[in-house]
Amino acid sequence: MEPGDPSRQALTLARKFGEPRSLQMQAVEPFAPDALAAALARAADKLDAAAVFAAGTDRGNEVMARLAARLDLPLAANCIAAAPGNPATVTRLRWGGSLLEEARLHSPRPLITVAPHTVPADGGPPPPEVSMPPPSDSDLVVSVSGHVQPTNGGVSLAAAKVIVSGGRGVGSKEGFAIIEDLADLLGAAVGCSRAVTSAGWRPHSDQVGQTGTKVSPEVYIACGISGATQHMAGLKGAKRIVAINSDPQAPLMLNADYTVTGDLKEIVPAIAAEIRKRR
Repeated sequence: MEPGDPSRQALTLARKFGEPRSLQMQAVEPFAPDALAAALARAADKLDAAAVFAAGTDRGNEVMARLAARLDLPLAANCIAAAPGNPATVTRLRWGGSLLEEARLHSPRPLITVAPHTVPADGGPPPPEVSMPPPSDSDLVVSVSGHVQPTNGGVSLAAAKVIVSGGRGVGSKEGFAIIEDLADLLGAAVGCSRAVTSAGWRPHSDQVGQTGTKVSPEVYIACGISGATQHMAGLKGAKRIVAINSDPQAPLMLNADYTVTGDLKEIVPAIAAEIRKRR
């Protein structure tokens, strides 16, 4: 399990397979995926576990992939539903969430990760934790050696409550000055689309989407982003989407909760000015 909602969502599906036990991702510090995979393998054998579940986060998927390799068993990733049986059945997101796949998982011990923000969080008591013996040196070869602070004012995209994101419509690296200004006023993180990182205007760590960071803010403000499928895949957890674009038929404009049609280079500074006026 991991701290926060994704692990509680995985627990919702895990309870269908029996009485769950848990292993915390922070049981090994710094993060060492092989050590956690080894501990899961031992615990699953000792408890004769019917299945192993994890949140479908970057760390959850990595640990479970290594567990699948150790056990030589299939892994069903990014599931939104699962039911026990012989074989177990799962429904999972494919192609960035643009389609759902229903599949049978032929495995003596199903290994499943649950796509974040797709299943209601479990409201029951936390399951008993599995004890973790000291990891072997060989399982610590791969571990986190350090952390690079984000460039977006210290606000992490994954944890941000508000994100102001820019796309190709921003026009240039320098054009992100107005995006950064609005983000600073809102205490928000700065994000961007893949087109922006491909152009070298922003680092990959700022990219939102299937090949970037999957986010779940209270408010996502998209400026000049058309809304390609891979970008929309990263926004599924957003509570509210505000889109600013000169094209009212852009996919993101059609999927947003609120839209503003016009030139973002005029609209974004106007919003920032109004915020300053009201403070």
